[in-house]
Amino acid sequence: MSKRKRIIAGNWKMNKTPSEASKFIKSLKPLVKSSRNEVVCAVPFTAIQTAITAARGSRIKIAAQNMHFEEKGAYTGEISGEMLRDMGVKYVIIGHSERRQYFGETDETVNKKVHAAFGYGLKPIICVGESLAQRDAGLTAELVRYQVKAALVGITAQQVSKAVIAYEPIWAIGTGRTATSAQAEEVCGIIRDTVKELYGRQYASAVRIQYGGSVKADNAAELFGMEDIDGGLVGGASLKLQDFATIATC
Repeated sequence: MSKRKRIIAGNWKMNKTPSEASKFIKSLKPLVKSSRNEVVCAVPFTAIQTAITAARGSRIKIAAQNMHFEEKGAYTGEISGEMLRDMGVKYVIIGHSERRQYFGETDETVNKKVHAAFGYGLKPIICVGESLAQRDAGLTAELVRYQVKAALVGITAQQVSKAVIAYEPIWAIGTGRTATSAQAEEVCGIIRDTVKELYGRQYASAVRIQYGGSVKADNAAELFGMEDIDGGLVGGASLKLQDFATIATC
């Protein structure tokens, strides 16, 4: 088994008000107190400050779901890495498939955001993954390798060892369909091999790779037991207190 510390991150997406976030995290704290895993909640921008306050004194870290790559400027509605760091954010999700699909995120902007995240001391959770059509066409390996390489252009080996890469098959997000543990392990292995090709075995062994795609309380342990899967990027189940606590402690 891997010695990498598992990281379980709940992506709340556009859910929970600040008061709801505070109540949830306060309730979650005692449930994950004995977890050996790193536990992260990626909350909406409006809930970050209250979530950080609620998480004090616990092992729970707070992440943002996105960020802009510029430090400041005329980017109405955007949030910079400096703003996130100042609030105490530790992680930021970059390149989630919903950002790519609905908001025009590209491999180029993902790379810019990864650079910006490291520049502000934030740890990026970099999302990659294929659609059902791409999987059916046999393009999974080629596409995922390309997305990983594109995201890491200009990133140093030391930086990549601190990054998290999340494999999120688009066809398994919010659909109730889940990749089998073997399918998930295969692609996470491809991701690690790609990092090895770029940076060498030492850094490929250090980078943590999550699976994200309808992770649930009843399938998490099997998924996380695979050699190259170091935790999960959890969507809907992260909004359910008992379910997320089960996932975070398995």
